[in-house]
Amino acid sequence: MRRHPVILGVCILILIGIVFFALTYALTIVRLDTTAFSDKQRVGVVRIDGVIADSEEIIEQIEEFTNDEAIRAVVIRINSPGGGVAPSQEIYQAVCELRKKKKIVASMGSVAASGGYLIATAADRIVANPGSITGSISAVMHFADIQELMRKVGVRTSVIKSGKFKDIGSPAREMTFEEKRLLKGIVDDIYDQIIRTISENRRISLESVKAFSDGRIFSGRQALNLKLVDQLGGLQDAVLLAGKLAGIEKKPDVVYAIKKKSSFLKYLLESVTSVIVTEIQRRSAELTGAQYLLH
Repeated sequence: MRRHPVILGVCILILIGIVFFALTYALTIVRLDTTAFSDKQRVGVVRIDGVIADSEEIIEQIEEFTNDEAIRAVVIRINSPGGGVAPSQEIYQAVCELRKKKKIVASMGSVAASGGYLIATAADRIVANPGSITGSISAVMHFADIQELMRKVGVRTSVIKSGKFKDIGSPAREMTFEEKRLLKGIVDDIYDQIIRTISENRRISLESVKAFSDGRIFSGRQALNLKLVDQLGGLQDAVLLAGKLAGIEKKPDVVYAIKKKSSFLKYLLESVTSVIVTEIQRRSAELTGAQYLLH
């Protein structure tokens, strides 16, 4: 029987992919195992990339470095426009707990704004590239109004509720003045939380923070002039600074946080889908509730 060339090619590609991921998985395990037996003084790097929609994985990585005696200091590498208020605050609190035991330096990538900047303020020092985008210190809620669209397609809605605010934010009707005032109060309270945190951590008066916390963004160099960051530099500069703060005399070895894998099959499936998921999150990051997010 003649073999179909397309099917054969697909099978070969799948086989190559499995071998590749198996080797990557094995190297990951070796890397994790050898770290514990090393007596070298290391600097760990935790990456926060993209819109912050969940905190669980980042917190797990932070806790892993907290319990690793070989890790003397940690760099939080932030490349994020922010995201959900709650997950941003949860990561911030985890960094604060880590700071009680180890030196921390926040390193800004292309963007470290809003909730991303909030997390950075938990570090001992903040390092930004001259062209990093930061700031956007604010809070926001989004609600869609699709009444006109529904009328055009002949769709009607009926709501039965036990309280006048129960369907607040419904896309099927215009928001009332009372509803807007209620939501504005929530946004203002969340805004007050972030500016007070920045004022305390950066040792800047609350009035000074309010003066530039209206959603505007800054370059890393502008942020330095506003005392929002401590120095200019890239990731390697942040690593060296973290090592110096921790008392490491030589150039420290760097360990990047690795997502824990429960099985090879799960690792393979996650690896195959990660690119698709990342692209979806990048193109359409739709979050519910209030957000610390750069727009």
